[in-house]
Amino acid sequence: MAEKANQFGQFNLKPEIITALSAIGFYEPTPVQAKLIPDILQGRDVVGQSQTGSGKTHTFLIPILNALEQKKNYVQAVITTPSRELAAQITLATKLFAEQFNQNITISEFVGGTDKQRQIKHLEHQQPQIVIGTPGRIKDLVESGALKLHAVRTLVVDEADMTLDMGFLSEVDYIAGAMPETLQTLVFSATMPEKLKPFLKKYLDNPHFEAIPVSTVIADTIDNWLLATKSKDKNDVLLQVLTIGNPYLALVFANTKERAKEIASYLRGHGLKIAEIHGDIEPRERRRVMKAIQNLEYQYVVATDLAARGIDIEGVSHVINDDIPDELEFFVHRVGRTGRNGLPGLAITLYGPDEEDEVAELESLGIDFKAKQIKDNEIVDVKDRRARKQRVATTKKLDPTMVGMVKKKKKIVKPGYKRRIKNAIKRQDQMDRRIAQRQEMRATRKANKKRGETR
Repeated sequence: MAEKANQFGQFNLKPEIITALSAIGFYEPTPVQAKLIPDILQGRDVVGQSQTGSGKTHTFLIPILNALEQKKNYVQAVITTPSRELAAQITLATKLFAEQFNQNITISEFVGGTDKQRQIKHLEHQQPQIVIGTPGRIKDLVESGALKLHAVRTLVVDEADMTLDMGFLSEVDYIAGAMPETLQTLVFSATMPEKLKPFLKKYLDNPHFEAIPVSTVIADTIDNWLLATKSKDKNDVLLQVLTIGNPYLALVFANTKERAKEIASYLRGHGLKIAEIHGDIEPRERRRVMKAIQNLEYQYVVATDLAARGIDIEGVSHVINDDIPDELEFFVHRVGRTGRNGLPGLAITLYGPDEEDEVAELESLGIDFKAKQIKDNEIVDVKDRRARKQRVATTKKLDPTMVGMVKKKKKIVKPGYKRRIKNAIKRQDQMDRRIAQRQEMRATRKANKKRGETR
């Protein structure tokens, strides 16, 4: 009965694959799976532009395991991820899936911060069939001669845009270069930056490109509330939101690690048990925290976008945006952490008077906000929304000459002109900060590599 009801049967998969899918409760393909699995099974290169929660992990795991030659003990597939946490999650998903097979499948996870010499010694005795890990450590093992990639059939580059941002693309390039020319390459990314395209052109042969629209990612079970902070202290508003709602598990997003630490400290000072996920948390502590979160030891988690990217935390009932993210596509990524598997979810976004245009831009992307306010220790509807509905998005394509115009200090201006110029300057400042942050990140990465700290 279960096998008959499983819609993955349309892909003509091995019986043990269908059994494994049913065992983990997967009966119907997600949009990205329905569109890409057939091409991957046929050996085509693919590029999937898809947000978190869209099912991309099993989009590549299902074909890889279906094609795996279980009796051959050499590396057949390599999956690279930019973060250790994401590598651990994919490894766990692969092992749970592989448990349904009659014959053992060897899976190895290689990430920075672990014992490299021990891994090299283990590889001397056995090569895994599936390798999952971070680019730096996999490259190290290949360079040492311990990891053999001469017979790999499939390379998966997961979270490719984040891999680029963190400066790991050169390592992925090296890894791909150690593989056969007949390699099948699968690239998955939330966004598709221009600097990623040379890599795609180099390693992908006539790939199937599939962009899964945002509308298919934000579940209709998620309510999006918009809460104006106005002149109130934002920390106090956050505390009220978290204590009024009494969430099952709340994920609070901050734009910077400094702000994340400030929020965590403030909330702890008011008696809340807080878990932190950001760049200043040491790898070993981060693994401990993630395990504790999965074990439901925390009700509140404060995180940054970069550190939490790709981390899948089960059971999130509330997502709180302390601020609108600088990269607006991250909003979808954040909100997608709740409302999974048909369950209801709530996303609450705090915003100030100077963020009206950012809110309007999110609305232009199809986000349907419900305006709310805190009154008498309750979150209630805002009765008059006419002012919000009249707002027009002006930040999408701003004219760069606005910045020059303001320097001329023209005395006669049209209504709203000064406000538009102010917003243009603000957006340019945000862009400059993002560029500086990315340059700093890459510089730090290079420095760490020289010191051998990340390997």
